[in-house]
Amino acid sequence: MMMLFYSAAAIAVIATLAVISSSNVVHALVYLIISLLSVAVIFFVLGAPFAAMLEAIVYAGAIMVLFLFVMMMLNLGQATENEEKAWMTPKLWIGPGLLTAVLFVQLASVLLTQGVALAPVEVGVLDISLLLFGPWLLAVELASMLLLAGLIAAYHLAKR
Repeated sequence: MMMLFYSAAAIAVIATLAVISSSNVVHALVYLIISLLSVAVIFFVLGAPFAAMLEAIVYAGAIMVLFLFVMMMLNLGQATENEEKAWMTPKLWIGPGLLTAVLFVQLASVLLTQGVALAPVEVGVLDISLLLFGPWLLAVELASMLLLAGLIAAYHLAKR
């Protein structure tokens, strides 16, 4: 199980780096789907199968398909691709690279100095549904309205 965890984590990191460095938007979205699916595998290995299924269905399934359709609908063209390639100069990677290195060193020091033992938490579908459609019903509905408004705005912006 530990080998699966580390291989899924490595795939997630590599796919996320490919998302950042990809100049084609559709390729970046495919890499992002791979990254999200590998995070779902990590959730499953850590003992949270319901969170893994939510990650795969909601993020990798529904939201990424929505992103893909919006990108196809926008059809940005060659001018936007040239502009994105101009942003990919190596000197712009120094700041994010240093921040990532600092976070990696912190994570490595915590993992090496402290014994981290993760126990699986038993959370069922009923518990989550009672929370989402109980006290958090308004927040769930507002989030769905915000996503719908973003989709309509993207359509109208791309229409011109």
